[in-house]
Amino acid sequence: MTVAIKVRSAIERSSWIRRMFEEGAALIAEYGAENVFDFTLGNPSMEPPKAFHRELLRIAEHPYTGMHRYMNNAGYEETRAAIAGRIAAHSGLPVKSSHVVMTCGAGGALNVSLKTMLNPGEEVIILTPFFVEYKFYVDNHGGVTTEVWTDPETFQPDIDAIAATINDNTRALIINSPNNPTGAVYSAETLAALGHMLERKQAELGRSIYVISDEPYARLAFDGNSVPPVFKYIRNAILVTSHSKDLALPGERIGYLAANPAMDDAKLFMEGAIFCNRVLGFVNAPALMQRLVAVLQGESVDVGEYQTKRDILYKHLTRLGFSMVKPGGGFYLFPKSPLADDVEFVRQAQKHNILLVPGAGFGAPGYFRIAYCVETGIIERSLPAWEKLAKDVGL
Repeated sequence: MTVAIKVRSAIERSSWIRRMFEEGAALIAEYGAENVFDFTLGNPSMEPPKAFHRELLRIAEHPYTGMHRYMNNAGYEETRAAIAGRIAAHSGLPVKSSHVVMTCGAGGALNVSLKTMLNPGEEVIILTPFFVEYKFYVDNHGGVTTEVWTDPETFQPDIDAIAATINDNTRALIINSPNNPTGAVYSAETLAALGHMLERKQAELGRSIYVISDEPYARLAFDGNSVPPVFKYIRNAILVTSHSKDLALPGERIGYLAANPAMDDAKLFMEGAIFCNRVLGFVNAPALMQRLVAVLQGESVDVGEYQTKRDILYKHLTRLGFSMVKPGGGFYLFPKSPLADDVEFVRQAQKHNILLVPGAGFGAPGYFRIAYCVETGIIERSLPAWEKLAKDVGL
């Protein structure tokens, strides 16, 4: 057998999004792209800001000797310094370049962080609903995941439930705000309460418990709000992120991890992270992208476009009878399935050329995810199909 039993099992458990994407390709071939409404992948249709193209052109027209050679394993100093400066300004803490490691996307940053901190069998708490890859990332490094539900009325973390789950084998908690798949933005009050609870638990257990804050959607907050800086509220925090969403560069795989300078053993953690960035095989984030994002830390896509897309779908679907928590950011909706079987509901939607992902894929049966990072025209053309689907399922 050429594929390990564990990998075969993982393929089966993690295939929902890709499976729906592939079925969507078949529907497009049959009905035409304009008649298929694919809300499966969080793959932004937006183009990068104009400043990105200007800087890319400038570098291409004015290359310099050595710009494509190997670099320090942590990444370019000027890039790390630019990122540290932005985090410091946002959090009010003395974050320096020595607290930043450039990585191959947020996925690379998560794996580097987990590889650095986990001993075999240690537990990592993940909050349901969760990004499906978290469980596989933790397993990659010998850890065990423990799932704790968020408050289903708000999708905010349930601090008491997390506290009840923490034990002397708990090493870390992964949080994700704005959240995939719910779009929930964790409030400053929630983060402060989480930070206070963790300090009590660490004192009680005599061990450090780290929060890994996964923030690729952090600049996509709506209604004039912003995402609170995790370092301000949680001392033992590691920020992992990418520029896939805020600069619309998902294919470039450029991200980073940053450690709170106040966290326990911050210097040792950074030494470990730099080592793991090498031995995991990611080695370095792409040199060209590091050069580019160094001067783009103040840039972002137009968040207003995502808010408009959210509002169109949210207003239309709630009018039709779909029940959901209004997202505060990101580009996902996570409604309750009108059918008890969310997989069957997704199948019913497919009959109307609407492609969705069942909540079971995020640890939350009874829901479904809509990725509305598509062209606005696709959303608008899908509205009659949603009306037909709503009637079919009895709304």
